[in-house]
Amino acid sequence: MKKNIAISVITVGLLSSVSVFGAEDLSTMFSEGKTSGQLREFSISRTMDYSDVSKKDYTRSANAIGGYLKYETAAYSGLSFGTALYTTNGFSLGENKATNVEVDPTLLGKNNDGYSILGEAYVQYKLANTTFKGGRQKLDTPLAGSDDARMLPNLFEAYLLINTDIKDTTLIAGQVTKFAQGTFGRTYASGILSATAGYSAVDAKNQVGDFVNMGNYAIGKTTDGVSVASATYTGIKNLKVQAWDYYAHDILNAFYADADFSWTCLLNENVKPFVAAQIIKENDVGDKLVGNVKGMYWGAKLGAKVENFIAYAAYSQTSENSSTSAATENAIITPWGGMPAYTQGMVTRHQFLAGTKASKVSASYNWKTFGPDLSTELYYANFDMASFNGYTYGNARESGFDVIYKPASVKNLALRLRANYADDFNVAKTTLATTSWDEYRVIVNYNF
Repeated sequence: MKKNIAISVITVGLLSSVSVFGAEDLSTMFSEGKTSGQLREFSISRTMDYSDVSKKDYTRSANAIGGYLKYETAAYSGLSFGTALYTTNGFSLGENKATNVEVDPTLLGKNNDGYSILGEAYVQYKLANTTFKGGRQKLDTPLAGSDDARMLPNLFEAYLLINTDIKDTTLIAGQVTKFAQGTFGRTYASGILSATAGYSAVDAKNQVGDFVNMGNYAIGKTTDGVSVASATYTGIKNLKVQAWDYYAHDILNAFYADADFSWTCLLNENVKPFVAAQIIKENDVGDKLVGNVKGMYWGAKLGAKVENFIAYAAYSQTSENSSTSAATENAIITPWGGMPAYTQGMVTRHQFLAGTKASKVSASYNWKTFGPDLSTELYYANFDMASFNGYTYGNARESGFDVIYKPASVKNLALRLRANYADDFNVAKTTLATTSWDEYRVIVNYNF
């Protein structure tokens, strides 16, 4: 309650310094506003492969159309407003869509229905080098993010102060109070896999499309939300360093930091090597509503850019559980969509389960030199699983590709084909039966 009062005081203080001189100025504020948006069509098909003969292989698929429409006023004396409506609507889903396992849920809302949501509704005020933004908004931070992997992204209710008074440094402080899960989270139900992959530990399937208390969403218990602070420094050429702290009241404190550096090869100026490192440290706090947490994750990435070609190799590792530990103890819990790991697959996110040693290689190329605005990527990821992680055993693997084409004949149109092939995504402890799949996605985005 004290934090909410403090937020209100800050908001009132900032807004009270705005001088509104007349209707003509207010009229201009709205008449010079900007409308933008995106139309999206998404089709997905996943063919499941079970080694357990008692389970029948099947294909689940879905089609949806939707996107968002956004309006932002022009700034008047530093003050502006913004709002955005998001919608997804399924089509060609067949009969009994709510209960049919062959309908992929990740493009849709509850009961595989379409839905619309007022996803953004915020006030923004800028004074010198400080910006306040409060209300419903889209966030993209390392451990709380939009995760826009299907039809609609995750959205937040948050109150942030952003300051750039220090040269080459951006400071952020704020309070995140509510979370509206996007459609991708519906691929998870509950449990440790969901909690480490960016979604609710209790029910990701049915919380889609509603703004709910941060704690209620994550673990089914009301909390005071998440207090966040960060610093990002870019004052050294080709170097970026950032650190974030997320204090999820009565759940855990998560510290994230990363640094990436690039340089020009002394032997060939066309070769631009780069290196990056990241770390996440989590500890339970307050009432420890999720149980004991003491997770540690680190990752590193090494690669190079040669004109339009980029390749890298990455490795990460989490600390292991003992035989008596709860699955959450040494896992990295990320219930609000943030997924910064260098080693994550397109779908497989086992790198945050306790004791996982993960590796990934990727190569991408932009074909603009040859004429078409076409980019392609190939990747392979491997997850060496430890015992007592609460979900799977043995090794999981994922390979895939990503192709994006922007035709010159239609400005702002992007056509995308993605595929992932997951092998042994889940291995049962007692029977060693495996779950694998082949998945394809066709995405059409038109921005305006």
